[in-house]
Amino acid sequence: MQEIQYLTFKLGEELFGIGILHIKEIIEFESVTHVPMMPEFIPGVINLRGNVVPVLDLNMRFYKKKSSINRKSCIVIVELTLADEKMDLGLLVDAVNEVLDIPPNMVESAPSFGAKIKLDFVQGLGKIEEGFVILLNINQVLNIEEINALQEVSLEKEEAKLAE
Repeated sequence: MQEIQYLTFKLGEELFGIGILHIKEIIEFESVTHVPMMPEFIPGVINLRGNVVPVLDLNMRFYKKKSSINRKSCIVIVELTLADEKMDLGLLVDAVNEVLDIPPNMVESAPSFGAKIKLDFVQGLGKIEEGFVILLNINQVLNIEEINALQEVSLEKEEAKLAE
């Protein structure tokens, strides 16, 4: 089934969207616990109702610049499905906008030129009145090595919690 509802959010001046079926919740940004040896775009982890959830700074991932935290900063909790496993991931965004209906006939494939972000992240461009929404393919935002590293950190944190 093709999605038509997208949660839209801002990174700088750009508007991005993620299919609503991937979104679990949106939480206000609070501090993250730094984890050594993580890639630069993963500032740390949060405790979400007893679960360790890695947080990915989308500004750093896409544009190589750290997000500046303000009162509108949010963490969007998404569920990734990778190799038949589900994993929660927090996406640090500048501001959450709204949920938009973008029918499939209003989605163009991503252009192969001029994009400042890697095209494997982009599912397409949604046409809206104000311009475009960059629709993300959330399962492609991380590569396999990065996911394995995150899963190892989550397991270590869980084991440490059990040992207490």
